[in-house]
Amino acid sequence: CSVCAAPAGEAMEQGLRDCCRSIRIGKILIQSDEETQRAKVYYAKFPPDIYRRKVLLMYPILSTGNTVIEAVKVLVEHGVQPSVIILLSLFSTPHGAKSIIQEFPEITILTTEVHPVAPTHFGQKYFGTD
Repeated sequence: CSVCAAPAGEAMEQGLRDCCRSIRIGKILIQSDEETQRAKVYYAKFPPDIYRRKVLLMYPILSTGNTVIEAVKVLVEHGVQPSVIILLSLFSTPHGAKSIIQEFPEITILTTEVHPVAPTHFGQKYFGTD
């Protein structure tokens, strides 16, 4: 199993490392343009055999789904089949989940809550920007 964490996903990474010490970690840096909401990949580094693994993609607050869609595209470019990707999210909007499923129907999404309004305080609290 391999984990890919977007920057916000790093908040979830330590908990996973605590319970699964030998897990391989990959990183993807994706930022969305404030005006267009288009996501752009700035950095991606994965274990060399990622295409043979199940992948846990960690992204805590799923709002539009644009960032996750770009992350999955990068994983697919590295040989990962969407059917072996499990998106772990603390919170998801219905719109975000639907956007991802429309683009990649084989992906599995696990979230603790689905609500039309995404909480913005997570990033503010975690990154100290409030």
